[in-house]
Amino acid sequence: MLGITHLRHISLFTPVLQEQADFYEKIWGLDKLQEDENNVYFRGAGSENHILHLQKGEKRGLHHIAFGVVDKHAVDSAAEKLKELGIPVIQEPGYLDEAGAGYGLRFLDPEGRCIELSCWVEIHTKDWSKKNVDPIKLNHVVMNTKDIDMITEFYTRVLGFKVTDWSEHQMVFLRCNKNHHSLAFNQDEHASVNHIAYEVESVDEVMRGIANVRKADVEPMWGPGRHGPGNNIFCYFRDPAGYVMEYTCYLTTVEDDDKWQALVWKRVPHLMDQWGIAGPPPPGARASMKGDPDEGWATKLVKKD
Repeated sequence: MLGITHLRHISLFTPVLQEQADFYEKIWGLDKLQEDENNVYFRGAGSENHILHLQKGEKRGLHHIAFGVVDKHAVDSAAEKLKELGIPVIQEPGYLDEAGAGYGLRFLDPEGRCIELSCWVEIHTKDWSKKNVDPIKLNHVVMNTKDIDMITEFYTRVLGFKVTDWSEHQMVFLRCNKNHHSLAFNQDEHASVNHIAYEVESVDEVMRGIANVRKADVEPMWGPGRHGPGNNIFCYFRDPAGYVMEYTCYLTTVEDDDKWQALVWKRVPHLMDQWGIAGPPPPGARASMKGDPDEGWATKLVKKD
């Protein structure tokens, strides 16, 4: 139980850094915060320092997912607990060399994903360039897993997430605060990035976002619609690197943690999309959300020890 408070950002490798960066700044609605020849950081309209980091790489893959904790004591305590459980800590607690700095650590989950826990990260209080669509923050990240039961047990027992709902035995929705889910796992043939959801304020912004992306000759791959689990409005797209991203809003909040009962939702069209407009994901969307097999860039660091 590591005291995770919220989802901060996701960091991704991309073989088309400039094209992808232009898309998120000029079309998707994020603000470029910091860049060099190999990295670009983006902020949203919220206070979080950055919500997306793109890093130049030969192929697609996850660099890390960052979660917030309360303070330095929580980071140091997490390191001790992780080591006691034999979980590889690949970056010891210390001050972070990334946009927003802060104090944190990084470790590997059982499928090689790099996870960051951090505190004292610089926040924004002003200077957001208002647009007709203003993604506020990362709402949730969905990852593919080879073993949904194993990974659920790890994230609940070790990291303190709670199961909010299941989509049969295909997907599990995990929460670390009142949001229905900040993280979810989908059973698949390999570990990979499934999709990344950016929260906007309203359904009007979702629809304006669809219009903006269409003007750039990118059609939605699934949506608009409204999910059963989480009850959130959605629309999915592919970015220039082939990652799947989502505009979303109105995700369910869990107000009484003790009284919440996790449901097992059937995987039927009217529960994948309650509006009946989008229906279930079409084959092309499912193929894109499958992602590229990713054993984790940092697993080689552990193998060398």
